[in-house]
Amino acid sequence: MATKALPGNARIVVKEYTFAWEGRDRAGKTIKGEMRSSGQAVVNSTLRRQGINVLSIKKKRMKRGKKIVEKDITMFTRQLATMMRSGVPLLQAFEIVSKGTANPAVAKLFTEIKGDVETGTSLSMAFRKYPLHFDSLFCNLVGAGEQAGILDDLLDRLATYKEKILAIKGKIKSALFYPAAVLVVSFVVVTVIMLWVIPAFKEVFTSFGADLPAPTLLVMGMSDYFVKYWYLIFGTIGGVYYFFMQAWRRSPAVQMAMDRILLKAPIFGPVIEKATIARWLRTLSTMFAAGVPLVEALDSVGGAAGNIVYLNATKKIQQQVATGTSLTVAMQSLNLFPNMVIQMAAIGEESGSLDSMLGKSADIYEREVDEAVESLSSLMEPLIMVVLGTIIGGLVVAMYLPIFKLGQVV
Repeated sequence: MATKALPGNARIVVKEYTFAWEGRDRAGKTIKGEMRSSGQAVVNSTLRRQGINVLSIKKKRMKRGKKIVEKDITMFTRQLATMMRSGVPLLQAFEIVSKGTANPAVAKLFTEIKGDVETGTSLSMAFRKYPLHFDSLFCNLVGAGEQAGILDDLLDRLATYKEKILAIKGKIKSALFYPAAVLVVSFVVVTVIMLWVIPAFKEVFTSFGADLPAPTLLVMGMSDYFVKYWYLIFGTIGGVYYFFMQAWRRSPAVQMAMDRILLKAPIFGPVIEKATIARWLRTLSTMFAAGVPLVEALDSVGGAAGNIVYLNATKKIQQQVATGTSLTVAMQSLNLFPNMVIQMAAIGEESGSLDSMLGKSADIYEREVDEAVESLSSLMEPLIMVVLGTIIGGLVVAMYLPIFKLGQVV
C-alpha cells in the first residue's frame, strides 16, 4: 500500500499490485522482471524511462496460500543471512527468497517488503509494517545492524536465535502433543461406548429379569444421562473451552493466573519453567551481543520469554537497571531465577562478558529442556496407559459383571 499526501492530515491510500513484465533493453536482449505499482501505465512509463522497450505487462494473481508461521520467518532469516554473507545484494536476495518459497502468502509478504525497500524505506522500518510476523526484537536487531553496517552479521545472529527458540518450542509441543492426543482419543472412545455400546447391553440385560450389580447400574445410569443430554455436555465443554481461551488471550489477570499455574504444575511445570528461562537468557544474550544497550534490550526480552510472569518481572528488572542497579541484583530480588543463572550473570558483569555468560547459561538450560522432555515422554506413556486402562477397563468390567453372574447361576 502506498499513501498520497493531501493538505492537512488527509491521506489517500493507493493500492499496489505486482506486475510481471517482459521487454528488450538497449542492446536488444529480452529481459523479464516484476514490479509493484498502482497500475499498468505506471509500470510502462517507469520501464521506458529505464530504456526498456516493453513487450508485455501482466498483473500477477497472488494466491492466498497457507498461514505464515514462525518456521517460515526463521527459514527466511537464515536464507537472507546466508545470501548477504555471500555478497548477494539485498533486493536480489529478497527476490530469490520470494520465488523459492512454495507458500504464496510468504512470497507475497516478501515481495511487499522488497517493494518498500525499493522505494527507499529502511529494512527495519519495512519489517515494522508487519508486526504479526516480525516482533520488536527482530526489528530492533535489524535496525542496529543497519546503523552499524553489520547487517549480515546480525541477521546471522538473529537466524541462530530464532532456530534455537523454535527448537525449544517444538520440543515442548512434542512433549504435550502425545498426552493431548491420547486424551482426545480416549474421550472419543468413551463417548462411543456411552452412546451406542452400553445401550445395546442394557437391552440384553433387561431381558434377564434379574437384579444387576451396583457398578453396572451406575454405568447404565451414566449412559442414560449421556444419551439424553449429549448436546448439553458437548455444548458446555465447547463453550467453556472457547470462553476460557478468549479470557486467557484478553485478560491479563487470567493470563497471570494460568502462567503461574503452568510454572507450578507437578509434571509439566519444571519443563515449562526451564524453557522459559532458556528463552529469556537467549534473547537477552542475543540483544546485548548485538550492541543494544541493556535497558533497551530488556524491552524485548520479557515478551520473548512467552510467560506473563517473566514479562512483569522483566519490567521490574528494567526499572531497577535504569536507576543504576546491577542486572544481577535486580534478578536476585525477584526470586524467579536459579542461583546458577544469577552467579553466571554476576561473573559476566564483573568480567565484561555478560552476553557470553548469558549465552552459556542459555545453552545449559536448553540441554536441560532436552533431557526433561525425554524423561517426560518416558514417564507419560505408562501413566496414560494406567489411566486409560482404569477408565475403559472399568466400563467394560461393569458391563460384563451380569454375564459373569449369569454364568455362575447356570
